[in-house]
Amino acid sequence: MKGSLKLGKIAGIGIYIHWTFSILIIFIIFMNYRTGYNALQTAWSVMFILSVFVTVLLHELGHALMAKKYNIQTKDITLLPIGGLARLERLPEKPIEELLVAFAGPMVNIALALLTGLFISLPQTPEEFSIIISNGVNADNFFLNFFMVNIWLALFNLIPAFPMDGGRVLRALLAFKFERHVATKIAARIGQFLALGFILLGFFSNPFLIAIGLFVMFGAQIETEHTEAQFLLKDFKVRDVLMTQYQTIDANDTLEIAVALLLDSQNKSFVVTENSKVVGTLNRDEIILALSKKEENPTISTIMNKNLIYLDVDTLLENVFEQIYQNKLTLVLVTKNDQVIGTLDTENILEFILIKEVKTKKTYANH
Repeated sequence: MKGSLKLGKIAGIGIYIHWTFSILIIFIIFMNYRTGYNALQTAWSVMFILSVFVTVLLHELGHALMAKKYNIQTKDITLLPIGGLARLERLPEKPIEELLVAFAGPMVNIALALLTGLFISLPQTPEEFSIIISNGVNADNFFLNFFMVNIWLALFNLIPAFPMDGGRVLRALLAFKFERHVATKIAARIGQFLALGFILLGFFSNPFLIAIGLFVMFGAQIETEHTEAQFLLKDFKVRDVLMTQYQTIDANDTLEIAVALLLDSQNKSFVVTENSKVVGTLNRDEIILALSKKEENPTISTIMNKNLIYLDVDTLLENVFEQIYQNKLTLVLVTKNDQVIGTLDTENILEFILIKEVKTKKTYANH
């Protein structure tokens, strides 16, 4: 993720922290100063925030290490002010695998809470608890706060709604009986029903619940659409959607020629060649970026994308959809017997999905 600092690697997984994390630390220091806390109190607050993010890291590592057991690699883990993000190469599709991978994160929090519980004394009454918490984080209540945060993280993540772990747990349980895309729809509808409850409660109590409700609403919709797309692509190959007619441009041509081609056709991406050999790709965004730099008519070779991605014509679409969609690849080269025979991009796949969706609905309507 852009704007992230690499902290190192754990079990071969790159660990990053986003620069916005520093804003959170500054905010905590400012709020402590405004409240009138001394330097020691502020230090405890900062240490507590850092411990929470260690907890979030361990939560994401729980997912990653469980996924690794099923030969699913994790690209990296990024720590953000709103939590952690573990980027898996793919999501587990077998119900039992998804169930265990989804459960692994919250189980880390439960384990941390149980371990912390051995070293703390829990308040006997709600009033006592309220007094302890109202004093802010300090040496006396640090581990109590840590215990409560882990309990809260586990419960929050187990809410049966996407994109939380609980939504994936629910989908995995439903997938033992239904097809994956059907299980996703059911789990998403349940989650959206809960989200509606959060939103309504938010109007009468805590407005933060409205934000959670909207987050769940959108997350459920995105998950449903994504899973439906994968289902519609099932059993189709790259050869079914590749574009055999594509625009080429010579690496020695100038930016001016690329602009003319862009304006004179529907093409938004180009294959760059040199001496009849493919050497790169060029898309609309890269052309606009080059124009914004105000360089004097550079050649295509200096602005093209040299990172070429090749796919065999017989590759299953469902296996590459995740890679193309997540990485927003604008143009992929399709080969047969090591020869380029066409191209493929995200827009083309989405158009194919749209056509299949309409045809599927039409088939159901006729029955």
